Amino acid sequence: MTEVPRPLRVVIVEATRVLADAGVPSPRVDAELIAAHVLDTDRGKLLMTPLVDREVVEAITDMVHQRAKRVPLQHLLGWAAMGEVTVEVGPGVFVPRPETELLLDWGLRFLNGRPSPVVVDLCTGTGALALAVATARPDATVHAVEVDPNALAWARRNLGETAVHLHAGDVTEPHLLAMLDAKVDLVLCNPPYVPEGTEVPPEVGEHDPHQAVFSGADGLTVIKHVVHLAARLLRPGGTVGIEHDDTQGESVPALLAAVLTTVEDHRDLAGRPRFATAQRS
Repeated sequence: MTEVPRPLRVVIVEATRVLADAGVPSPRVDAELIAAHVLDTDRGKLLMTPLVDREVVEAITDMVHQRAKRVPLQHLLGWAAMGEVTVEVGPGVFVPRPETELLLDWGLRFLNGRPSPVVVDLCTGTGALALAVATARPDATVHAVEVDPNALAWARRNLGETAVHLHAGDVTEPHLLAMLDAKVDLVLCNPPYVPEGTEVPPEVGEHDPHQAVFSGADGLTVIKHVVHLAARLLRPGGTVGIEHDDTQGESVPALLAAVLTTVEDHRDLAGRPRFATAQRS
Protein backbone atom coordinates (compact mmCIF):
# COMPACT_ATOMS: atom_id res chain seq x y z
CA MET A 1 0.00 0.00 0.00
CA THR A 2 1.43 3.38 -1.04
CA GLU A 3 1.80 5.89 1.77
CA VAL A 4 0.06 9.21 1.25
CA PRO A 5 2.17 12.27 2.18
CA ARG A 6 0.70 14.49 4.88
CA PRO A 7 0.16 18.23 4.59
CA LEU A 8 2.93 20.00 6.49
CA ARG A 9 0.41 22.60 7.61
CA VAL A 10 -1.55 19.92 9.49
CA VAL A 11 1.61 18.49 11.06
CA ILE A 12 2.55 21.96 12.34
CA VAL A 13 -0.96 22.58 13.72
CA GLU A 14 -0.80 19.28 15.63
CA ALA A 15 2.70 20.07 16.91
CA THR A 16 1.54 23.51 18.03
CA ARG A 17 -1.29 21.96 20.04
CA VAL A 18 1.07 19.52 21.77
CA LEU A 19 3.48 22.31 22.70
CA ALA A 20 0.71 24.60 23.89
CA ASP A 21 -0.69 21.86 26.12
CA ALA A 22 2.81 21.44 27.60
CA GLY A 23 2.99 25.14 28.50
CA VAL A 24 5.64 26.09 25.96
CA PRO A 25 5.50 29.91 25.69
CA SER A 26 5.69 30.19 21.87
CA PRO A 27 4.22 26.92 20.56
CA ARG A 28 3.59 27.94 16.94
CA VAL A 29 7.03 29.49 16.48
CA ASP A 30 8.74 26.49 18.05
CA ALA A 31 6.74 24.06 15.91
CA GLU A 32 7.69 25.91 12.74
CA LEU A 33 11.36 26.11 13.72
CA ILE A 34 11.42 22.38 14.46
CA ALA A 35 9.83 21.63 11.08
CA ALA A 36 12.31 23.89 9.32
CA HIS A 37 15.19 22.16 11.12
CA VAL A 38 14.01 18.70 10.09
CA LEU A 39 13.51 19.86 6.50
CA ASP A 40 16.83 21.74 6.49
CA THR A 41 15.21 24.93 5.29
CA ASP A 42 14.35 28.38 6.58
CA ARG A 43 11.20 28.93 8.59
CA GLY A 44 10.03 31.45 5.99
CA LYS A 45 10.25 28.83 3.25
CA LEU A 46 8.01 26.19 4.85
CA LEU A 47 5.19 27.02 2.46
CA MET A 48 7.38 25.71 -0.33
CA THR A 49 7.03 22.20 1.16
CA PRO A 50 3.27 21.54 1.20
CA LEU A 51 3.52 17.76 1.72
CA VAL A 52 5.88 15.63 3.83
CA ASP A 53 6.46 11.89 4.05
CA ARG A 54 6.28 9.61 7.07
CA GLU A 55 9.97 9.91 7.97
CA VAL A 56 9.72 13.69 8.18
CA VAL A 57 6.53 13.51 10.25
CA GLU A 58 8.18 11.08 12.68
CA ALA A 59 11.29 13.27 13.01
CA ILE A 60 9.18 16.37 13.71
CA THR A 61 7.02 14.46 16.19
CA ASP A 62 10.07 13.18 18.07
CA MET A 63 11.53 16.67 18.45
CA VAL A 64 8.16 18.10 19.44
CA HIS A 65 7.79 15.53 22.22
CA GLN A 66 11.25 16.48 23.52
CA ARG A 67 10.33 20.16 23.40
CA ALA A 68 7.08 19.34 25.23
CA LYS A 69 9.27 17.98 28.04
CA ARG A 70 10.73 21.52 28.14
CA VAL A 71 14.08 20.65 26.64
CA PRO A 72 15.28 24.04 25.33
CA LEU A 73 14.49 24.58 21.68
CA GLN A 74 18.08 25.74 21.13
CA HIS A 75 19.39 22.40 22.44
CA LEU A 76 17.23 20.57 19.92
CA LEU A 77 18.27 22.81 17.05
CA GLY A 78 21.90 22.96 18.17
CA TRP A 79 22.22 26.72 17.79
CA ALA A 80 21.12 30.11 19.09
CA ALA A 81 21.13 33.50 17.39
CA MET A 82 22.74 36.72 18.55
CA GLY A 83 22.45 39.67 16.21
CA GLU A 84 23.77 38.63 12.82
CA VAL A 85 25.53 35.48 14.08
CA THR A 86 24.60 32.05 15.37
CA VAL A 87 26.51 30.01 17.94
CA GLU A 88 26.44 26.35 18.80
CA VAL A 89 24.74 25.52 22.11
CA GLY A 90 23.88 22.47 24.16
CA PRO A 91 24.01 21.02 27.66
CA GLY A 92 26.54 22.70 29.94
CA VAL A 93 26.26 26.28 28.73
CA PHE A 94 23.78 29.12 29.20
CA VAL A 95 21.54 29.61 26.16
CA PRO A 96 21.73 33.20 24.81
CA ARG A 97 18.41 35.01 25.01
CA PRO A 98 16.84 37.37 22.45
CA GLU A 99 16.61 40.19 25.00
CA THR A 100 20.42 40.33 25.19
CA GLU A 101 20.37 41.65 21.62
CA LEU A 102 19.19 44.95 23.15
CA LEU A 103 22.50 45.16 25.02
CA LEU A 104 24.37 44.23 21.84
CA ASP A 105 22.58 46.88 19.77
CA TRP A 106 23.30 49.53 22.39
CA GLY A 107 26.98 48.57 22.47
CA LEU A 108 27.35 48.67 18.69
CA ARG A 109 25.70 52.10 18.56
CA PHE A 110 28.18 53.35 21.15
CA LEU A 111 31.07 52.12 18.99
CA ASN A 112 29.90 54.09 15.95
CA GLY A 113 32.61 56.56 15.01
CA ARG A 114 35.22 54.90 17.22
CA PRO A 115 37.95 53.37 15.04
CA SER A 116 39.64 50.13 16.14
CA PRO A 117 37.90 49.91 19.53
CA VAL A 118 38.87 47.53 22.31
CA VAL A 119 35.90 45.53 23.61
CA VAL A 120 35.62 43.07 26.52
CA ASP A 121 32.78 40.57 26.96
CA LEU A 122 32.68 39.32 30.56
CA CYS A 123 30.88 36.06 31.48
CA THR A 124 30.87 35.22 27.78
CA GLY A 125 29.30 31.74 28.02
CA THR A 126 28.91 30.58 24.42
CA GLY A 127 30.86 33.59 23.19
CA ALA A 128 27.76 34.96 21.46
CA LEU A 129 28.15 38.62 22.40
CA ALA A 130 31.87 38.65 21.62
CA LEU A 131 31.33 36.98 18.26
CA ALA A 132 28.48 39.34 17.35
CA VAL A 133 30.63 42.39 18.13
CA ALA A 134 33.63 41.02 16.26
CA THR A 135 31.45 40.25 13.24
CA ALA A 136 29.81 43.67 13.19
CA ARG A 137 33.13 45.47 13.82
CA PRO A 138 36.03 43.59 12.19
CA ASP A 139 38.35 46.45 13.17
CA ALA A 140 37.70 45.86 16.88
CA THR A 141 39.98 43.97 19.24
CA VAL A 142 37.57 41.77 21.20
CA HIS A 143 38.35 39.88 24.41
CA ALA A 144 35.99 37.34 26.00
CA VAL A 145 36.23 35.96 29.55
CA GLU A 146 34.65 32.82 31.03
CA VAL A 147 35.35 30.87 34.23
CA ASP A 148 33.27 27.71 33.81
CA PRO A 149 35.17 24.88 32.03
CA ASN A 150 32.06 23.54 30.29
CA ALA A 151 31.09 26.96 28.99
CA LEU A 152 34.70 27.56 27.93
CA ALA A 153 34.55 24.45 25.77
CA TRP A 154 31.49 25.83 23.96
CA ALA A 155 33.11 29.26 23.63
CA ARG A 156 36.24 27.70 22.11
CA ARG A 157 34.05 25.88 19.62
CA ASN A 158 32.31 29.10 18.62
CA LEU A 159 35.31 31.43 18.71
CA GLY A 160 38.14 29.12 17.73
CA GLU A 161 38.46 30.28 14.12
CA THR A 162 37.85 33.96 14.86
CA ALA A 163 40.02 36.86 15.98
CA VAL A 164 38.36 37.01 19.41
CA HIS A 165 40.79 36.56 22.31
CA LEU A 166 39.26 34.04 24.74
CA HIS A 167 40.46 34.06 28.35
CA ALA A 168 39.82 31.53 31.10
CA GLY A 169 39.28 33.79 34.08
CA ASP A 170 37.07 34.78 37.00
CA VAL A 171 35.61 38.28 37.25
CA THR A 172 36.31 38.15 40.99
CA GLU A 173 40.08 37.93 40.36
CA PRO A 174 41.65 41.27 41.39
CA HIS A 175 44.14 41.34 38.48
CA LEU A 176 42.02 39.87 35.69
CA LEU A 177 42.99 41.39 32.31
CA ALA A 178 45.42 43.75 34.02
CA MET A 179 47.13 44.35 30.67
CA LEU A 180 43.94 46.13 29.54
CA ASP A 181 43.63 48.52 32.50
CA ALA A 182 42.29 51.90 31.27
CA LYS A 183 42.50 50.74 27.63
CA VAL A 184 39.00 49.40 26.94
CA ASP A 185 36.33 51.32 25.03
CA LEU A 186 33.39 49.02 25.77
CA VAL A 187 32.68 46.37 28.40
CA LEU A 188 29.63 44.15 27.91
CA CYS A 189 28.37 41.61 30.39
CA ASN A 190 25.42 39.27 30.68
CA PRO A 191 26.25 37.83 34.11
CA PRO A 192 24.35 35.48 36.39
CA TYR A 193 21.87 37.80 38.10
CA VAL A 194 18.78 35.88 39.21
CA PRO A 195 18.27 35.89 43.02
CA GLU A 196 18.55 32.44 44.56
CA GLY A 197 15.18 30.83 45.12
CA THR A 198 13.47 32.62 42.25
CA GLU A 199 11.09 30.41 40.30
CA VAL A 200 12.29 30.07 36.70
CA PRO A 201 10.97 28.17 33.64
CA PRO A 202 11.99 24.49 33.33
CA GLU A 203 14.20 25.34 30.35
CA VAL A 204 16.28 27.49 32.70
CA GLY A 205 16.03 25.63 36.00
CA GLU A 206 16.61 22.16 34.57
CA HIS A 207 18.98 22.86 31.69
CA ASP A 208 20.95 26.10 32.11
CA PRO A 209 23.95 25.76 34.48
CA HIS A 210 22.93 26.97 37.95
CA GLN A 211 26.02 29.15 38.31
CA ALA A 212 25.23 30.91 35.02
CA VAL A 213 21.76 31.92 36.23
CA PHE A 214 21.74 32.51 39.99
CA SER A 215 24.01 34.85 41.94
CA GLY A 216 23.34 35.11 45.66
CA ALA A 217 20.26 36.09 47.63
CA ASP A 218 19.85 39.42 45.80
CA GLY A 219 21.28 38.28 42.46
CA LEU A 220 24.05 40.88 42.70
CA THR A 221 27.04 38.84 43.87
CA VAL A 222 28.74 38.64 40.47
CA ILE A 223 27.52 42.03 39.25
CA LYS A 224 29.28 43.78 42.13
CA HIS A 225 32.61 42.38 40.93
CA VAL A 226 31.80 43.19 37.30
CA VAL A 227 31.15 46.84 38.17
CA HIS A 228 34.56 47.32 39.79
CA LEU A 229 36.35 45.34 37.09
CA ALA A 230 34.74 47.48 34.39
CA ALA A 231 35.72 50.67 36.20
CA ARG A 232 39.34 49.49 36.14
CA LEU A 233 39.34 48.40 32.50
CA LEU A 234 37.61 51.38 30.91
CA ARG A 235 39.54 54.19 29.31
CA PRO A 236 38.26 57.75 29.91
CA GLY A 237 35.10 58.04 27.82
CA GLY A 238 34.68 54.27 27.76
CA THR A 239 31.39 52.69 28.76
CA VAL A 240 29.97 49.51 30.28
CA GLY A 241 26.64 47.75 29.77
CA ILE A 242 25.41 45.08 32.20
CA GLU A 243 22.25 43.03 31.76
CA HIS A 244 20.27 42.50 34.98
CA ASP A 245 17.09 41.07 36.47
CA ASP A 246 13.92 43.13 36.14
CA THR A 247 13.92 43.56 39.92
CA GLN A 248 17.33 45.30 39.81
CA GLY A 249 16.42 48.44 37.91
CA GLU A 250 17.52 50.57 40.86
CA SER A 251 20.16 48.44 42.58
CA VAL A 252 22.46 47.91 39.59
CA PRO A 253 22.47 51.59 38.54
CA ALA A 254 23.26 52.46 42.17
CA LEU A 255 26.28 50.13 42.11
CA LEU A 256 27.49 51.74 38.90
CA ALA A 257 26.95 55.27 40.19
CA ALA A 258 29.33 54.59 43.07
CA VAL A 259 32.32 54.29 40.70
CA LEU A 260 31.26 55.63 37.29
CA THR A 261 29.21 58.45 35.77
CA THR A 262 26.42 58.97 33.21
CA VAL A 263 24.47 56.04 34.64
CA GLU A 264 21.31 55.00 32.83
CA ASP A 265 18.96 52.05 33.04
CA HIS A 266 17.36 50.66 29.87
CA ARG A 267 14.07 48.81 29.45
CA ASP A 268 13.23 45.89 27.20
CA LEU A 269 10.41 45.77 24.66
CA ALA A 270 7.97 44.79 27.41
CA GLY A 271 8.91 47.85 29.45
CA ARG A 272 10.88 45.95 32.10
CA PRO A 273 14.28 47.10 33.41
CA ARG A 274 16.80 45.02 31.42
CA PHE A 275 20.32 46.49 31.43
CA ALA A 276 22.25 49.38 32.93
CA THR A 277 25.03 51.46 31.42
CA ALA A 278 27.63 53.84 32.77
CA GLN A 279 30.69 55.75 31.56
CA ARG A 280 34.15 56.51 32.87
CA SER A 281 34.51 60.27 32.83
